[in-house]
Amino acid sequence: MVTGRAAIPTPALVVELDALERNLAAAQHLADEHGVGLRPHAKTHKCAEIAHRQLALGARGICVAKLGEAEALAAAGIDRLLVTSPVHPGWTTRLADLAATGIDLSVVVDSAASVAALPPAPGLGVLVDVDVGLHRTGVTTPEAAAELAQSIGPDRFRGVQGYGGHWQHIAGLGKRRAAVSAGMERLSTVVRALREAGHPVDWVTGGGTGSFAADAELGVLTEVQPGSYVFMDSQYRDALDEDADGQYEQSLFVQARVVSINAASHVTVDAGLKAFATDGPLPRAADPRYAGCRYFWYGDEHGGLARPAEGPPPALGERIEFIPPHCDPTVDRYDRLVLVRGDTVVEVVPIEAARRSQ
Repeated sequence: MVTGRAAIPTPALVVELDALERNLAAAQHLADEHGVGLRPHAKTHKCAEIAHRQLALGARGICVAKLGEAEALAAAGIDRLLVTSPVHPGWTTRLADLAATGIDLSVVVDSAASVAALPPAPGLGVLVDVDVGLHRTGVTTPEAAAELAQSIGPDRFRGVQGYGGHWQHIAGLGKRRAAVSAGMERLSTVVRALREAGHPVDWVTGGGTGSFAADAELGVLTEVQPGSYVFMDSQYRDALDEDADGQYEQSLFVQARVVSINAASHVTVDAGLKAFATDGPLPRAADPRYAGCRYFWYGDEHGGLARPAEGPPPALGERIEFIPPHCDPTVDRYDRLVLVRGDTVVEVVPIEAARRSQ
């Protein structure tokens, strides 16, 4: 049984519990302070243990990106779920089966074909997904939103979703808030049109970690959907820096070990392409002794870390922890999280929804 941080088999995904708990509490406090609901997005952590912690602190429910994530978390006891990707015909039977379990389940649609794919499941809530400028999913006009709401019907229609993923990593608080404000005005136009057409809109959901403070202050959303705030990563750290949306601590690390010290310029660690997401900046050593040492990819299983300009280099077998470039797809590479306080392993928990993107 692993009881010490230094004894964790590597590569491993390690979570500093103290930092995680402060992040969870800070987000809930911000939502409460502004009178908006918090529905964290589990596409980041994919883990029932963390979702239960979020709900216990006051979250209204949990978001998931795909139906597979909803199925996995529901099986682990999470019973208030919003699937934020539009419904398609391949989900019809599975949606009916999940709704039949009696959980509080809602989905989004953005076309007549999505509405047609909805199963006749009592209690299934449906929201209209609105394109607020990302152009990935969502209706593009108030008229289209009203038509969908009408076809959904009053027994199922719950509200709207508007997510601006392209805002989340805009560097600079002013620029980011200006982009969010423009997008929320677009969403407000849709909400007004729906209400004028006689459709009650009590649920307006969206937002993310980078736009959380602006989302809460603008007052358009009735609930916010941040995800990465629980862990943070290099992408968010670079974009948010020390501004109002950068209050969250780094709680997630990839722990690796030095497996070769023979090269004069660098050491080799046992965490490579399989250990990290590769769509952002390179992994960075968390230890200040190696803060200026560049990591580089060395293949599927290995990475290289430049030797420090001053001080002793890492020793063979030394544990080195890295800040991941992008937390969501990094987490998806693993099947468990190692929760630690300092050098003590508190618990090892499963990542139930990892690789459940179907």
